[in-house]
Amino acid sequence: MDMHELTRELCEGNESKIVVLVADGLGGLPLEPGGKTELESAATPNMDALAVTGILGGSIPVKPGITPGSGPGHLGLFGYDPLKYRIGRGALEATGIGFELQPGDVAARGNFCTLDTDGNISDRRAGRLPTAESTLLAERLNEIKIEGTEVIVLPVREHRFVVVFRGPASGDLALGDRVNDTDPQSTGIPPLPPEGRDKPSQRTAKIAVQFVAAAGELLADERQANGLTLRGFAERPNLPTYEDVYGLKSAAIAVYPMYKGLARLVGMDIVGEAKTLDEQMDVLRDIYDQYDFFFLHYKYTDSTGEDGAFGEKVKKIEAFDAAVPSAIALNPSVLIITGDHSTPSFLRSHSWHSVPTLLASAACRPDRCTEFSESACVQGGLGQFEAKYLMLLAMANAGRLGKFGA
Repeated sequence: MDMHELTRELCEGNESKIVVLVADGLGGLPLEPGGKTELESAATPNMDALAVTGILGGSIPVKPGITPGSGPGHLGLFGYDPLKYRIGRGALEATGIGFELQPGDVAARGNFCTLDTDGNISDRRAGRLPTAESTLLAERLNEIKIEGTEVIVLPVREHRFVVVFRGPASGDLALGDRVNDTDPQSTGIPPLPPEGRDKPSQRTAKIAVQFVAAAGELLADERQANGLTLRGFAERPNLPTYEDVYGLKSAAIAVYPMYKGLARLVGMDIVGEAKTLDEQMDVLRDIYDQYDFFFLHYKYTDSTGEDGAFGEKVKKIEAFDAAVPSAIALNPSVLIITGDHSTPSFLRSHSWHSVPTLLASAACRPDRCTEFSESACVQGGLGQFEAKYLMLLAMANAGRLGKFGA
C-alpha cells in the first residue's frame, strides 16, 4: 500500500482548516563560521511566538544530500513523493499561465539571458528584464517556424517565458522530454547544447537546437536579452488530486505562474489576482469560508537568496513575518510555516539543507524551542523528516485521519 492509498483509507471529514504559508527558499547559511543565517538574523517576533506554542523541525525536500528544484520541493510539501511524481519546470510554467498542454506537447521554461561578444553568459536573467519588455520579445519569437513542429512561445514574468513544441501525440515522430537544461547555472561560459537521452527526446533536442539558433538571430541586436536558455523540458504529468487523496477542497494563493501551475496540477483552485503579500493575505481572508486547505506562496525569500543578497533576504523574511498575524487571526486548525527548499545567499542557489518548519495546532505537542530558526529546528520535536510526510502531520493535527488498524 502506498502513502496515498493509506491516506484515502484513513481520511475523515470535518470542519477544520489547514493553512500552509510557504516562504520559498526559506532556509539559509551564515556568511562566516559561527555567524547567523538569514532567518536567525531577521527580527521575526510573530513566528517566534508561534514557535513557543507550536512544534519545530526540518523538512528534507527529497532525500538527504539532494538539492531540489522548485517543482520537487513543492510536490514534497503537498504530500507527493517527488521521486515518484516527477514534473518538469516547463509543464509547471505553461500550466501556471493557464495554457492547457495537449498530448504530444513538450514544454520548456525559457530564460532570456545576456551573452557577451564571445557567446558566454554574462547575466543568466538579462537583468531581470521587465515583463513588458520580455512580453514583446516572446511575441517576436513566435515568428519562428520549424518544419513538422508547431512552436508556441508564451510570455510569463520578467525574464521568463515558455516555449511549447507540439508534435504528434504518438507514433514514430512523437517528441520526448528527456532533454537536458541548456542553462549551465553559471556565468562566463556559453549555454549548453540540448541533447536527448532517448530517440523521442533526441527529436525534441534537434528542434530545440533549431529554435535556439533562430532565436539568436531575432535577438542579436538586443542589449540585454540577446540570448536564451531552456530548462525543464516536460510533458503534462498525471497526478491524483487533493480532493481525491485528502478529501480537501483546496485553494492556492500565488503570484508567480509556476507555483500556480503546480497547484493546478494537483487540483487546487487558483484564487485571486494578488500581486503583493498583503494582497495575498486579503485573498486568504476573503475566501476562508469556501475552502478546507490553503497554500500561500511567497517568492522573494528565494530570489534574494539566489542573488546572494543576504541583507535583502533578511528584509524579505521580516516582511513575511509581519504578514503572519493575518493568518493567525483566522484561527486555523493547523498553521504551517515552511519553505520548499533552502536557498542560502552564501551559495546563491538552492541547496540540500533541511528547511525550517513550524506547525501550530491545538493538538500538537510543543517542544522547548522559543524561536523559529535553523538551529532551533534542528532540536525541534518534529525532528528531521521527509517533506512528503508533512501533509500527513497536517491532516492528523486537523483531526482528519482515522486510526490505522484494529
